[in-house]
Amino acid sequence: MTPKRAVVTGASSGIGAAAVRALRNSGWDVVAVARRGDRLQALAAETGAQAITADVTDGQSVARMAEEVLATGGVDAVINNAGGAWGVDSVATGKLGDWEAMYNVNVLGALRVTQAFLPALRASGQGSVLMLTSTAALASYEGGGGYCAAKSAEQALAETLRLEEAENNVRVIEILPGMVKTEEFSLNRLGDKDAAEKVYAGVEKPLTAEDVANVMAYSLNLPHHINLDKVVLRPVAQAANHKVIRRQTAQA
Repeated sequence: MTPKRAVVTGASSGIGAAAVRALRNSGWDVVAVARRGDRLQALAAETGAQAITADVTDGQSVARMAEEVLATGGVDAVINNAGGAWGVDSVATGKLGDWEAMYNVNVLGALRVTQAFLPALRASGQGSVLMLTSTAALASYEGGGGYCAAKSAEQALAETLRLEEAENNVRVIEILPGMVKTEEFSLNRLGDKDAAEKVYAGVEKPLTAEDVANVMAYSLNLPHHINLDKVVLRPVAQAANHKVIRRQTAQA
């Protein structure tokens, strides 16, 4: 049988890179997409994935990437993983540039990529779109206005797409992780390594990128008639966005 083929955005690190590995390990052909070509090439050498450098916030870049992908075959799944958060300012003091950047990559980036591949997903007969959103889409928190708004909008995009594409047998899966400790997410958001480490201080076993990627791969490997509409996953220590169990560490 011909392996199924997936496109993974934001694949140069974190959950995206882990998703490429998980899908390759379960027999998929994978196109890894991100801005950082050097990291993509290393991932491609490790996994056998195809690497294409592209920026999901740039429509022309997405169009070129999609053309290159489709020139060499069809697509069975698109994983909209590219995203991020910037800043923890209040709504009153939030920087417009941060909000615009979060909306552009999380929402419009997912829209650009999805639109570029929808004809191929329909043609597949069993296409899937996977949106990596966040529990930030379920409950707002202080200092998270911009990110919560962006992920809520991405969730609305997923819900609408599911309604519109069911008649084309296109699955739309939404994965909503809670606290995930990766090498870049909190660092990019806070801009300070020590501040980023404090986000996870005392939390026993926050989720890893591999944890999330395994759930993503599982949802895509289920028989196509099964659609996991929404999958929320959190570490046990995070009972809700606002309730995180932190163990005291011994003082030196």
